[in-house]
Amino acid sequence: MNENELKSLIETEYSNIAGICILKNGKQVYEYCGNDSSRSSHVHIYSCTKSITSLLFGIALDQGLIQSIDQPILSFFPEYQVKRGEHTIQKITIRDMLTMTVPYKYKSAPYTKYFSSEDWVKSSLDLAGGKGNIGEFRYAPLIGPDILSGILRKAVGMTVLEFAQKNLFSPLQIDVRKNIIFSSKEDQLAWYHQNYSNGWVSDRLGNNTAAWGLELSAYEMAEIGQLCLDEGIWNGRRIVSTEWIKESTSIHAHWKEAGLDYGYLWWIHDDGFMAVGDCGNIIYIDEKRKMVTAINSLYNIHAKDRIPLIKDVLEPLFDC
Repeated sequence: MNENELKSLIETEYSNIAGICILKNGKQVYEYCGNDSSRSSHVHIYSCTKSITSLLFGIALDQGLIQSIDQPILSFFPEYQVKRGEHTIQKITIRDMLTMTVPYKYKSAPYTKYFSSEDWVKSSLDLAGGKGNIGEFRYAPLIGPDILSGILRKAVGMTVLEFAQKNLFSPLQIDVRKNIIFSSKEDQLAWYHQNYSNGWVSDRLGNNTAAWGLELSAYEMAEIGQLCLDEGIWNGRRIVSTEWIKESTSIHAHWKEAGLDYGYLWWIHDDGFMAVGDCGNIIYIDEKRKMVTAINSLYNIHAKDRIPLIKDVLEPLFDC
């Protein structure tokens, strides 16, 4: 398959792709821009945001701003009033949050109630715990992980975006400019469907989302992947410890129903690890091939799985 045939395949079978960036041994070997995008076009990367949150926890630990991921989450929220008889939430640790092994009180996510609240961190705390068992994998796509944002903000003394800009984005020359705050439900829905903007979603109190809401270009996503492939070093500069990269991308939990392994907000696959978001957003790190494949995609809830495209087409084509 040549690049013209590849372009035709992408536009036919994966028509919502905005950008692809592939790095091999740290060098770019392929770039694609579609849907009127450019190399600098930012797209909502959905749950790939989780893996960036994981990196920020590693940086905070490296700086001694968080002592241990075995700290109880409530140790960061002494003002939070636990309801009588609720004991589970008092036992939940940062590690439990990072491994998606926290029980929640809801069966179907209460999106309307959640998004209409002013403080998404407190709303998440109100929903954590219940009668479930800590240690059992329960993937929380959106509601719940904002507890991690609250912890980071308390620990580092600035917003998550500010901390990321200073310690992760700026060294990698990643451009994330502002908080995105919704004034209404209609405002939020319109944002989902718009193609390109630049920021990180937050609630009205400035709590950035931990599980979704970040906008990056495909090239910036690839930079994140390369940083992890290089065990925390970027252009000779240590950004996050090797120990955190290795620990966070090792298996710590298993989603039995889906047959998937999980680290600290990273999915683990046979040849490495990956950040995966709705609509076909992915940062795929292949440690064996020394390759990073990043794809960002526009809104389409029926987007085809990107992994076959990566493993069967892109990696064989550009592994040279």
